[in-house]
Formats: sequence, C-alpha cells, structure tokens
Amino acid sequence: MKSFKIGIIGMGYVGLPLALELGKKFRVIGYDKKKIRVKDLKNKIDQNNEHSKIEFFNKNVKFTNNELDLKECNFYIVCVPTPVTKNLKPDLRPIKSACDIVSKYINFNETVVFESTVYPGLIEEYCVKIIEKKSKIPMSNNKISGFHVGYSPERVNPGDKVHTLKNIKKVISSNSKQGEKNIKNIYSKIIKSGIFIAKSIKVAETAKVLENVQRDVNIALMNELSSVCNLLKINTYDVLNAASTKWNFLRFYPGFVGGHCVSVDPYYLIYKSKKIGHEPKLIISARKINSSMIKILKKRLSKFIKLKNRKILIMGATFKENCADFRNSLSIKLAKELDIENDIYLYDPYFNSKRRFNDIKILKKISKIKYDIIIIAVAHKEFKLFNANYLSSLIKKDGIIFDLKNFYKNKNFHTL
Repeated sequence: MKSFKIGIIGMGYVGLPLALELGKKFRVIGYDKKKIRVKDLKNKIDQNNEHSKIEFFNKNVKFTNNELDLKECNFYIVCVPTPVTKNLKPDLRPIKSACDIVSKYINFNETVVFESTVYPGLIEEYCVKIIEKKSKIPMSNNKISGFHVGYSPERVNPGDKVHTLKNIKKVISSNSKQGEKNIKNIYSKIIKSGIFIAKSIKVAETAKVLENVQRDVNIALMNELSSVCNLLKINTYDVLNAASTKWNFLRFYPGFVGGHCVSVDPYYLIYKSKKIGHEPKLIISARKINSSMIKILKKRLSKFIKLKNRKILIMGATFKENCADFRNSLSIKLAKELDIENDIYLYDPYFNSKRRFNDIKILKKISKIKYDIIIIAVAHKEFKLFNANYLSSLIKKDGIIFDLKNFYKNKNFHTL
C-alpha cells in the first residue's frame, strides 16, 4: 500500500494530540467543522490549554475546516464527541456526520478507525452501515475486499501531563487482518507504552465504556458513604484514611462527577443494555447518586445557613481539577441554581474573558468582600495560593466554608 496520509475528524481533546503526535511520523489533515477552532489552531493556540505553541511547529500537520482536504487521505480517524440528549439517550448526530464525511472519500483497501466512546456494537451496526450505503463500498472481512474498519478507544485525561497519549497503552481492534495491521503500523509509531489487540471491535467498545462506568460506580459508592457519615456525624475522609491502610482497598473520593466521559458514557451502556433486555441496576443507581450531588450539597448547606439573599463564592468551575474543560460541570450547574435567590461569585483560574453564565459574577481574582458561604468545588493546584486562614478572613461571622474535595484538610471546613 502507498504511504499513509491520515485524516483526523474532530480537533478536540482527542483529535488534536493525535494530530500533533502522528504529524511527527506522517502527513496529517486535522479537520474540524468549527471555523474558530481551526483559526486558533492555525495560529498555534489551543483554547483547552493542553498544548503549548511549540508543539504546533510541524509542517506535516494541516488544520482545516474544508472537508475536501480529506480527499487526499487514505487512513481516517474519527474523534468526534458522543454526547447524550436531554432524555439521556445517545446523541449520534456528531458520529453520523463524521461517517457521512468518511463515506465521501474512503476507497477500497483504505482504513477508518473510530476513537469516540460508543456503546457495544455501534461501529459495526451503525457506522459501517452508513459508510457502506453512501460510499457503495463494502466493509472488508478477510474474504471480501473493501474498506477496513477499526476501533481504538481514546484514553485522554484532560489536565494530566503524565498519562499522555504516547504514555498510555493503546487498545486497537479491527474487523480484518489487514485493517489490524494498518492500525497497528500507525499507532505503534507514536505509542511508547505498547499496543493491546482486542479480540473484536465489540470487545474494545465494551472495554472503553467499562473504564468510565467503573469510575462512576466507585465515586457513587463514596458519595453514598459521605451521606452515611454525615448522619453519623463522622468525617468521611477520616474513614477513608483508616480504610486505606488495607492493602487492597481502592481509594476513591466523594464529589461532583462531570465532564464528557464519566458522567456521560454510562448512559451509552445503559441504553444498549436495555435494548438487549437487561436492566443494569447498579450502573443506573450510580448515575442517580452522582447526578443528585447538587441536591445533597444544598440540603447540607441549608442545615447551617439559609440559602437566600446570600453572597456565595464558588471556587472552581471546570468539571475537574487542573484543566480548562467546562463540559457538564456540576460546579456551574450549582452556581446557576444558587444564583436564583443569591449573589453568586464564581472564580476559576482557567476562565477566559468570553465566559458568561447568566448573571453570575465571574471573578478574575477573588474579591476581598465578606461572603456568607465559600464552596471549594474543584481542587485546582492554583488554590494553594490561598491558605485556609485567608479564606476564613473572607467569611462573615456566621458564615461557612464547604470544601468538597477536602483540599485544605482544615477541621473548621465542612466536607462531603
């Protein structure tokens, strides 16, 4: 086969690092339909703060919002979001759009790999059908000649500078031996931690969704524990410290679950499970617990102070610490709910000047006024600049500080 020229569809948290790494070994077309995103990338700007300008100096990578540029490619990687609808069902519009694009340009013996998180079976039962119908090329299956299909789940961890793309073992899968060979040849050029070949595409799909479902379930257990500890009038973190002395105890923490993975992916497995006649009770229960944490926090706050006409400072608006990802942030949802009857001040070092949320006051620095409530919602490393004594000085005499992540480990602060 001729040398690979790779087309990557979707220049977000998954597609961009792939483009920059693969660009060191191959010619790459990085496509995104968002004009402002492509304009920023051409100017060597990553609004997600995951990549520095120096990483963009690579003549092998071309960023574009013109899908015709993908015509030059012979290996395609789909990295589009897979969100859910308001009814918490899989929203397949982004991945359908990507399949439509691939179907226009893919040819015989070329390969398409999906990295987007999906439910088991979606690639072969949904994506392949779209590409086959529109391209009029069949999927190759070792006996029939056509295009090759693969699935290689992304494992991006926003804000993590240790577990980066090249340092995480890459799971790959394909419907054909040639597809598997092509995919392995591509990814092995950039992955230092090795390649794991899954038994099938469906196995790889299930493994990916399981990774995030497991985390969701474990955090739900800690959130459930925090409710029990609150009623027992003991500190959840004191319990965790004691339990962690056992060699096989898995240490998770209570808190908000947001973002585009852990708070979304379980709904894909729930959807597919119900479709095949199984009610995944534990997964559903975990989702309900983690989705109810705003309600639980408000109830605990109201035990100490009336939640009306209060000045409330919320520290941290991203879905997790040390990253600029605001997707599905429960901190922002909490701010919006409290804003109905209170004055909300929202501070996050990762805010840019364009961020707006209703009438919530966005702070570039913490205002030195007296607050009724301070909520440390996210454990950003930048919060180390504010010690516990400083935060205490910002609280009214009858005010409270609620440290959701036990960031300050201060006995006078309330925790989950």
